[in-house]
Amino acid sequence: MSAPLPPHPSSSSPARPVLRAETPPPHYWRRWTEDAPDLQAASTLEGDPPAPPPSPGAPGAPAAPGSGSDQPPLESPYRVLIVEDDRPQALFAQSVLHGAGMLAEVEMDAEKVIDSIQRFVPDLLLMDLHLPGRDGMALTKAIRERPEYLDLPIVFLTGDPDPEKQYEVLDNGADDFLSKPVRPRHLIAAVSNRIRRMRQRSPVQVIASTAPDAVQTPQDLNTDTGLHTRSYVQQQLASALEEHAEGGLFFIEIAGALGLRERYGYANYEQLLVQAARQLSALAAPQPLARLNDNSFLVVARGLPREALEGFARLLHDQLAKVLLPVRGTETIQLRAIIGYTELNLGFASREAAIEAAEQATIRARSLPGHVAAHVPAPSASEQARASLDGTTLELLFQPIVSVAGGDQAQFQVLMRLRQADGTLLSAAQVVPAAELSGDIIDLDRQIVGRALDLIARRQVEGAGGLRLFVSQSPRTLTRPDAADWLLGEISRRGIEPSSLVIDIRLSDALIHTMALRDFAQAPMQAGVQFCLSQFEPGAEAEALLSLLPLSYLRVSSRFAGAHTDAALRGQLRTTIDLAHRQNLLVIGQQIEDPQAAAAMWMGGVDFIQGNLVQGVGEDLGFDFHNAVL
Repeated sequence: MSAPLPPHPSSSSPARPVLRAETPPPHYWRRWTEDAPDLQAASTLEGDPPAPPPSPGAPGAPAAPGSGSDQPPLESPYRVLIVEDDRPQALFAQSVLHGAGMLAEVEMDAEKVIDSIQRFVPDLLLMDLHLPGRDGMALTKAIRERPEYLDLPIVFLTGDPDPEKQYEVLDNGADDFLSKPVRPRHLIAAVSNRIRRMRQRSPVQVIASTAPDAVQTPQDLNTDTGLHTRSYVQQQLASALEEHAEGGLFFIEIAGALGLRERYGYANYEQLLVQAARQLSALAAPQPLARLNDNSFLVVARGLPREALEGFARLLHDQLAKVLLPVRGTETIQLRAIIGYTELNLGFASREAAIEAAEQATIRARSLPGHVAAHVPAPSASEQARASLDGTTLELLFQPIVSVAGGDQAQFQVLMRLRQADGTLLSAAQVVPAAELSGDIIDLDRQIVGRALDLIARRQVEGAGGLRLFVSQSPRTLTRPDAADWLLGEISRRGIEPSSLVIDIRLSDALIHTMALRDFAQAPMQAGVQFCLSQFEPGAEAEALLSLLPLSYLRVSSRFAGAHTDAALRGQLRTTIDLAHRQNLLVIGQQIEDPQAAAAMWMGGVDFIQGNLVQGVGEDLGFDFHNAVL
């Protein structure tokens, strides 16, 4: 899995030392939901100075409703629908308006104009007078027959020099006309002035606008951010799925979020996310947008045609990348979005399933040049995955994890296998993807934890000494609302020491679900359960996790087993181990197959060794840790 792309600071940004961010409080991002605490109060944590406000007039400067600021509410960009059958002319006008910061969309079919107005909700129509099939004047009459479009500004582009024709255009409901060829500056001025006057006659379009058919209450908007609440957007999603509505669900991830928080600190990071959210909400309007978790957002775009979904996603991606956002007073930064989307009417069984489909598309988008990807439905994939697991039997295997300093503590990594009816074994690498696809992963994970806890309890009853087991779990299991309560209940029911269990979390999973995993881990960690970050590879994003998650152990990537043959790799290993030790973490070297690899690990400062040099994977828990010699 590719790591999120780093942000692009502007060339004017002064160089600053990279400092480790302060630790945010649990559930801090919930301020974006309906039960949110005050933003300013949360930004002034002990040791966390308030972030300086963006300079007046800076792009995206926050001005929350009811904040008492002298700034007006942040307006959404001007939206222009270009109705033109000549493609070069349409693209010319679109590029000019985009360059002026407006959102412009092209409709080349006169019969689809009213549908496009309903979907795009433009501030102004820029229309060619001569259209095939239905000329501009007839189309204008049809638009004006609808009461909701009586005041929609319509400006014609015409190459017809006849003044009588121009008067006829105005008499049929148009507001103005521009003669072709039109100069870019003239086009921008005519369009922006007309929209500005129109908005002054009606309430300002604040970025937190909503879909025209949505019923909205004050509780649906967060007063600190001006965005829709997460519960409101999820309700809209559930309603759209129930109605099999046309449209799309968009999962938007801010690239390099952990690096941003590490560089700028929690308070400044939150200010950046507020600004980014407002920009995205303005771009998405009138579709509702809410923050889903630490660095991601959801947009439910009902009524958006299938062929328009990719264009909508690319608009969000491209326009956000153009905005310079202020941070730390004098510095500016450009953020990048990674976007996955799915159609709404694919028959999702629940809103969680739809969100998961969009999120999986986002993960795929990380490795694509344009950072936008669509969910590709596979109707029979889950059935095939479930069929591959039917008739199998769960078996547990073990591999000892031995301290290089010696000791009596018996500890093993638990490895899962499924035995098929013909006797062959399926490895975890084969089973886990199929179980996640079929939806069986939660049941499977809990079976494994239950059996591991039974072994610990049995060892305790037999008086055979303490046993510590490292058990890998899927983020889908750990981020369930009842995950922590279930785990602590199972430990309490057996009466075992919580520190006997170590939950293994893969680095790739932790990078995606950082804050959700952090929230899950709080109660088990306080009870004594320990956590290990596995398959660790150094890097800014991964290293930030060491202070964000309540870890006790770090298992380095298997490639470090070759450090004895590569001087550069040895140096990287030593740096990684030193970093872990500064965070008070114990380091495990894995897949150690020969004495030279073990020696390199020992010289690097590793705390534990795991691999076939010690003992291979097997069913036996009788390894002699007291007399183990490395």
